[in-house]
Amino acid sequence: MYVVILLYALFASVFTICKMGLQYAQPFFFVGTRMLCAGTLMLSYQYFRARDQFSISKKDLILFGALGFFSIYLTNILEFWGLKYLTSFKTCFIYSLSPFVSALLSYLLFAERMTGKKWLGLLIGFTGFIPILLTTTQEEELTGHFFILSWAEIAVIVAAISSVYGWILLKQLVADRGYSPLMANGLSMVIGGSFALLHSWTVESWNPAPFTEFLPFLGCTILLIIVSNLICYNLYGLLLRKYSPTFMSFAGFTTPFFTALFGWLYLGETVSLPFFASAGIVLVGLLVFYLEELKKPLAVRSTEPSAKIL
Repeated sequence: MYVVILLYALFASVFTICKMGLQYAQPFFFVGTRMLCAGTLMLSYQYFRARDQFSISKKDLILFGALGFFSIYLTNILEFWGLKYLTSFKTCFIYSLSPFVSALLSYLLFAERMTGKKWLGLLIGFTGFIPILLTTTQEEELTGHFFILSWAEIAVIVAAISSVYGWILLKQLVADRGYSPLMANGLSMVIGGSFALLHSWTVESWNPAPFTEFLPFLGCTILLIIVSNLICYNLYGLLLRKYSPTFMSFAGFTTPFFTALFGWLYLGETVSLPFFASAGIVLVGLLVFYLEELKKPLAVRSTEPSAKIL
């Protein structure tokens, strides 16, 4: 149990590191550099570890391309752009939509049965996001609004949706097509990272480079690769052998609290009362939803992908 808490504390630190890194680099360049480096490391390790498995079928190229686009490129450029204007804990909290989005996508795409209590849990959960979404900072106001939501909030919401869809695509490649997680994740990171760098080249200032201070930017990039891409992803996979995806998703709700703590300690962010109000309501929604989820047979629950945190 302590290792689970450590995992989500590490996941929370990723938001803090990203926020720090954005002080020294443009968001799309930051995403592209990190993902291209991490993906290359993963593919290199896979090549030397199992060279005979280092191949992909032509019929799966579209699936790999979609995984790279949705799970890496779209998810991260929207998240990093939104994080540039939002507090780290608000960005992380919006990512807590993932379990609810995962349930809705399972219902819409795979016709998974939804009971009345699950619908109630979803309704309570979505309602819980209203208080924190109604609070804005001066930086967030710079992005403009669409109805009651700022464009920064909308960007992170779409990032959370894209992230969950990415996990569905990853499950198809790993569980149905037989690719190793290292191969699937590594190649998708190279594809998505290349998209992000191309995007950076077209819209960000490269005069002379899209970063202001090289050494702090490099330090944040290396730290992100170590903590997120290498430690968290692998530790998450190991813990899924011991704990159910349902438990792991539910435990993931501790991440916004760790992010709020780190944001207060290292970024000087002020945690507002709406954050705790939203957290309390969403927690009730998650409890209602997951108590109903636990009634499923264990064999069914153990095959379902849990939501990604970052």
